[in-house]
Amino acid sequence: MKDPNNTRNTSPRRGSPLWIFFAASIGLGAAAGAMALTGVARADLDALFGNPVFWILGAFIVVGEMRPIIAPGLTETSGATTSTTFSIAALLYAGLPVAATLQAAAAVTCGVFRGRSPHRIAFNAAQYILSLGASALVLKVFGIHPSPAAPWVPGGRDLPLIALVGVAYFVTNVTLVGSAIALHERITLVRALRWDLPYQILVHLALLGLAPLMVIAMDRSAAFVPLIVLPFIAVYLNASVSVRREHQALHDGLTGLPNRKLLITRTEEAIAHLGRPAARPLGRPAPPPSGGSLLRRGGGDETAQRVGLFLLDLDRFKEVNDTLGHPTGDRLLQLVAHRLTHSVRPGDLVARLGGDEFAVLLPTVRDEAAAREVAARLRAALSEPVRLDGVSFDLEGSVGIALYPDHAPDFELLLQRADVAMYHAKGSRTGVEVYSPDRDRNSPARLGLLGDLRRALDRGELELRYQPKIALRDGRLVGMEALLRWRHPERGVLGPEEFLPVAAQTYLMRAITHEVVDMVLAQAEAWWREGLTVQVSVNVSGRDLLDANLAETIAEGLVARDLPAAALQLEITERVLTGEPASGSGTVAALTDLGVALSLDDFGTGYSSLVRLKRLPIEEVKIDSSFVRRLTASPDDAVIVRSVVELVATLGLRSVAEGVEDGQTAALLREMGCDAAQGWHFARPMDAARATAYLRQGMRAGGTAGRLPGDGDTPLDDRPASVGRQ
Repeated sequence: MKDPNNTRNTSPRRGSPLWIFFAASIGLGAAAGAMALTGVARADLDALFGNPVFWILGAFIVVGEMRPIIAPGLTETSGATTSTTFSIAALLYAGLPVAATLQAAAAVTCGVFRGRSPHRIAFNAAQYILSLGASALVLKVFGIHPSPAAPWVPGGRDLPLIALVGVAYFVTNVTLVGSAIALHERITLVRALRWDLPYQILVHLALLGLAPLMVIAMDRSAAFVPLIVLPFIAVYLNASVSVRREHQALHDGLTGLPNRKLLITRTEEAIAHLGRPAARPLGRPAPPPSGGSLLRRGGGDETAQRVGLFLLDLDRFKEVNDTLGHPTGDRLLQLVAHRLTHSVRPGDLVARLGGDEFAVLLPTVRDEAAAREVAARLRAALSEPVRLDGVSFDLEGSVGIALYPDHAPDFELLLQRADVAMYHAKGSRTGVEVYSPDRDRNSPARLGLLGDLRRALDRGELELRYQPKIALRDGRLVGMEALLRWRHPERGVLGPEEFLPVAAQTYLMRAITHEVVDMVLAQAEAWWREGLTVQVSVNVSGRDLLDANLAETIAEGLVARDLPAAALQLEITERVLTGEPASGSGTVAALTDLGVALSLDDFGTGYSSLVRLKRLPIEEVKIDSSFVRRLTASPDDAVIVRSVVELVATLGLRSVAEGVEDGQTAALLREMGCDAAQGWHFARPMDAARATAYLRQGMRAGGTAGRLPGDGDTPLDDRPASVGRQ
């Protein structure tokens, strides 16, 4: 049964019903023990100390209490103890004083050895004394008064009486345990007893049934007593083998962590615990508390609101295996397992699912913020430098978080959604992400949005907004960036961050890219025919670079509209361009041969080195807005931006700052030598008509950028310039 005092080993609140119950039980137990001892005569003491049987019996009771039988699914604090058999045998043979004294001494010895609190030790001792006292009353009713000087040896006709003695012991013991649980969990006694009553009946029946055989052996000769222990030894060994086999079946052989099977079991139990108040603690079906010992197990945390499941994947682990070999990779996984298990909270479970993928179960977690704190602690532990085989390197991991019942109703969906969040954390390089239906291509909401997006292509609901790029030195217009929007018939104008992640993993991405390129070329044609010869840039994704027809489509569009290649610029993010696969390299080369200018977008968020940057076929580097916006407030970001500007200038490329929203930032960038900038300070994204008027005004002003009255003040463009890229 459960421990109503939970694993913190703290006393119940003074004056609470549970505290009153404990105090009453301990008081009654002490009184019963004292009354029993008052009836001990001098002859009983002589017989007790002179008979080796009692010493052997006392040793068995202590050992039985200290070493419970640990069957599969149980622990040292929840396994059944054999002390019940020996204490009942002592009661039948020599009476309550001997049995109560030996069992209470064993409870105190075990409690002190395991560091239990005084109130736990006292309650366990009192619980045993009261249970044995109930059995002694049954014997007394039938006129049987065993003592060390006049022991009682039952015969065959006494089996019904022995059964009544066992029933009295069992009912008293289970009632005391159940009452404490009911008070702690604030449930009914019937519900508390119903959790594992069949199992307790079975185990008590086996343990109590051996007591009369022990009495007969004790009466014949002390030499026979150890023989009775042989069956217990066999049970111990068999249980040990079973536990070892179960451990192998439920744990990973390399790291020793729980595997997927055990993770499933514990997660389902955690969900069940949260789903019904005062559910039994995590683990297998609860066994009897070692012959009735109550204060052994941990109670649930009733304040918990959620179950958390993390999925953690090591970044670039394959590089370690390929470079240093699999034996070193295995040692690294063992080190990771050690760090993870020492970084979680007590009660949390770390499991290895395979390869470099780990899972962490939080059976109780308050909310998303608390789950993020645990995840951040895990990543911090991993990030400490590692030295293996003379090589030092840094570890990083990506963590996806899913919570029950917020994100899923069962284990499989929790794991699936933690996986979605983990891949988002890996792709965005944020390290930790909580599951969001908007990023899950399998969620009903995303599937519905995907259907709407498919129809949007047919209905022409995709639109472009244009934001100018301004030279910081003289205010000239150096280009216009096309930003994608979707005018959804029900949800209004959506930025690309709300729908492109849905399309990114489907065939629709290619169709959207071709549609956007066609729209950009059509607008560029209109501007160039009017003499507004401005370069129009548009973002392309990593998936677009895998499209071998992209360069051909652009070439055909330029020819059909009689536009030079200089009219178009493609912006490619740093992570895509520096880590592209071989198939993507061919597309980049074809675009370069075509004469289409390439811009490296979001610079500073990836892993570009100086050598890589020099080799890339680009003419422009855009500094990510996350650095630019903190430019005036953060000296570190100012150093980063200045270094990037100087690096780009050294390579003969143009630097463009994104997200410039005030004059102070623009002035500082100008002083640093940055070539151009874009952001709200210059103009917000505009539709085609307003962008055309903006260009005309700029041309009349001699090519310098102008500002339209009320520029960009419509709600649909009320967002930073860095948001809403394709």
